Amino acid sequence: MEQAVTRTDKKEKRAREKQPQGRIDYSILLVVSALCAFGLVMVFSASYYYAQNTAKCNFDSFYYLKRQAIYLAIGYPIMLIISRINYRKIQKLNGIAILVSVVLLITVLIFGDELNGGKRWLNLFGVSIQPSEVAKFGMIIYMCSYMAKRRDQMKDLKRGMMPMLLVIGVIAGLIMLQPNMSMAVIVGLIGIIMLYLGGCDLRQLLVLGVVFVILFILFAVIAPYRLQRLTSFTKPFDDPQDTGYQLVQSFYAIGSGGLFGKGLNNSYQKLLYMTYGESDFIFAILCEEFGFVGGVVVLIAYGWIVYRGMVIALRCRNRFGGLLAAGISLVFGLQVCINVGVVTGLMPTTGQALPFISAGGTSLLIFLSAMGVLLNISRETHK
Repeated sequence: MEQAVTRTDKKEKRAREKQPQGRIDYSILLVVSALCAFGLVMVFSASYYYAQNTAKCNFDSFYYLKRQAIYLAIGYPIMLIISRINYRKIQKLNGIAILVSVVLLITVLIFGDELNGGKRWLNLFGVSIQPSEVAKFGMIIYMCSYMAKRRDQMKDLKRGMMPMLLVIGVIAGLIMLQPNMSMAVIVGLIGIIMLYLGGCDLRQLLVLGVVFVILFILFAVIAPYRLQRLTSFTKPFDDPQDTGYQLVQSFYAIGSGGLFGKGLNNSYQKLLYMTYGESDFIFAILCEEFGFVGGVVVLIAYGWIVYRGMVIALRCRNRFGGLLAAGISLVFGLQVCINVGVVTGLMPTTGQALPFISAGGTSLLIFLSAMGVLLNISRETHK
């Protein structure tokens, strides 16, 4: 009798996984598509002058545009394909996701390309990737799977929170060894919020937050260059030619853009004044060319994706799907806030890309893949 029931349960489970899916959230697809198209325009506008005057880019003004277009041509179909694959299958790959994340983080420490005193990029078959970007989502997949299966145990410190803290600690610790303190802090913050969403005890999380802040201050103090980076953004004009250079140029770009901007391709700061204008500081170029109004419109588009993502998370009846949708929305929204915060002088420089707009293949591919998962989860909420 029990065997018959078990076989019936398995058949029902397989039927649920194969049953026709509802429609995706087309508003997310439309906004993501618009941001990607606008990103191509902005990458070319922000980079062509630098590219045509730099040997690194072979003096090719289309260098960054072609790279971004190639990654978009790869990533966009991947997003559409993933949106058709049942997200429940991702839960079965949680062990592989965290294992790949750890292996990549260890590999980059050994074989990574050294840049500005750190090893954060790994060259695989001619393609440069940033393992920490992969690890963020690998950690989230594993945490969502674990917390979905142990809903009643998450308030238990030993069986609920501690195993997850170990995972967060390993990922953040390996990132710190690169060294990349800003990304490690982001990973830690994402982990704490995911623990809250997963149902961990709030008092324990508050204690964890205090410990997190203490460790943050400790790691900042023991490394003078970190403390300097954390404090220099508060007074960039004290050293406008060195530690405050990027932020000062960003202020000039945003301020000169005014309400409606100078117009597309009319940025002055991109003429070899703004560093990383095509990537980390592309929002400053955007504001210079499209003004305050253009910047607000882009932020509204990002806000809409986060809003719809959280609505999907709340409507999803599957706990893993709900947590995963919330985690994807959290990472996406946090990355936008950090990038804009850095460009506007509200936060110290961290090197986080602006999703879908900044030049960068790893970020574009990963976030398009994440949007594919989110779109797939949205099918269940529209049945």
